[in-house]
Amino acid sequence: MKQLFDVRLNTDDRPFTQAELVQAVREARVLVPTITDRIDAGVLAQAGEELGLIANYGNGTDNIAVNAAAQRKIAVTNTPGVLTEDTADLTMALMLAVPRRLREGLAAIEDDAFTGWRPTWMNGRRVSGKSLGIVGLGRIGSAVARRARAFGMDVHYHNRRPAAPSITEALNATYWSSLDQMLAHMDIVSLHCPQTPGTFHLLSARRLRLMKPEAVLINTARGEIVDEKALIAQLRAGELGGVGLDVFEHEPAVDEDLLALQREGKALLLPHMGSATIEGRLEMGEMVTINIRTFLDGHRPPHLVLP
Repeated sequence: MKQLFDVRLNTDDRPFTQAELVQAVREARVLVPTITDRIDAGVLAQAGEELGLIANYGNGTDNIAVNAAAQRKIAVTNTPGVLTEDTADLTMALMLAVPRRLREGLAAIEDDAFTGWRPTWMNGRRVSGKSLGIVGLGRIGSAVARRARAFGMDVHYHNRRPAAPSITEALNATYWSSLDQMLAHMDIVSLHCPQTPGTFHLLSARRLRLMKPEAVLINTARGEIVDEKALIAQLRAGELGGVGLDVFEHEPAVDEDLLALQREGKALLLPHMGSATIEGRLEMGEMVTINIRTFLDGHRPPHLVLP
């Protein structure tokens, strides 16, 4: 970027304050936020006439008021597809780690509690032969399904409408039109739907109660999709087999009750690291740069986000 453009960089690796964001949109022709920078309608209302592009460094754009940007004729771009395989890898890691109690095993080694193999100690549950329910069979959901099939799992999914046969036939994936019915039959549920007003608390207290008491929930999508308080209550009551979370409802804050459940072996919590690979971060940067260069050359950016 320094070679191609006249840039002002945030070298502290921290989110801008609202005042700093307002100052940036007043002065810049292009703004490059990350998913932690909230570019809401209030910030955009104070944008200078020069601002023409918000080139988001990230796949999701729920941090940007896309409609408000469009009304002011400000283009918005993102970095789609880059994090698919990385997020799917981490999802699969959680899907293995929670049933097999890997964190508890690690703690046993660290606490010098391992006294030798015993037939009834540290028994978890196998994943082979289990039913996996994917909520949102998009790019990441499909990548998770491919991995799950390699581990011998039966793949099921719920979308608003069935996915294309070219996708589902290769995965041998079963479609459920009813999310409620799918939840009631799955051994593992993995969330891969976007964060929208319609998916806020999609897994509500009522839906969480539909799941089997030994079922495992994995969320590497967005924290707001799950009613976190209801999830904590269900884990506390022993009505859910476990949970693996890479995202949280009030991120970056992590509920103290979830931390306590992790210490008890009922949860495995990670700090939103699903896309955190060196390769992925470099590809995201290259994609942002291409979007900016294309825009400044007077062409339609290749990853334009429409309202």
